[in-house]
Amino acid sequence: MTASVPGVRAFVALGANIGEPVKHLRAAVVDLAALPGTRVAARSSLYRSAPVGLLNQPDFINAVVAIDTQLAPLALLHQLLAIEARHGRVRSIPNAPRTLDLDLLLHGDTVLHDSELTLPHPRMHQRAFVLRPLLEIDAALVLPGLGAARDHLPAVADQDISIFEPL
Repeated sequence: MTASVPGVRAFVALGANIGEPVKHLRAAVVDLAALPGTRVAARSSLYRSAPVGLLNQPDFINAVVAIDTQLAPLALLHQLLAIEARHGRVRSIPNAPRTLDLDLLLHGDTVLHDSELTLPHPRMHQRAFVLRPLLEIDAALVLPGLGAARDHLPAVADQDISIFEPL
C-alpha cells in the first residue's frame, strides 16, 4: 500500500466445497494480496463446516482473511466477484456447492444497505464458519450495529465446525 493513502481494514470470508477447496482458498489469498492498494494483514486457520441451507452436498472448507485496502466497498466487492469467476464459481441456486465463495464481511466501520452490497454482512453473526475464524484473527472485533463478535458465539455453538489446518 502507498504510505500516503491510509487503508481500511476489511474482512473477507472464504469458502469452497467442490474441486480442490484448499487449493482454491490458498490461491484466493494470493489473489487478494495482488489487488491494487491492498495487503493481506491476517489469515485464520482453515475450518471444516457442515453446509447451511442446501444440506445434500460436501462439507465446506472456510477461512477469514483481514486485508488493509484502499479500495472502496463496491470496488472491493467487484474484485472479489472477479476472483470467484477466475476460480470457476458458477452462481446457480442459493447455497449451492461452489469452487470459491468470497464474502465481504466488513469494510472498516462502514454500514451500507445497497442493492449490490450490505455491510456488515447481514448473516455473519449467525454463522459459526464466519465467527470462529473471524475471532481467531481479531478476538476483540466489534461488528458495527451488532456489538462484540464474541457475544454472538453462544447462538452458533450448535453448528458443526472444526479446525482443519493452517491456511
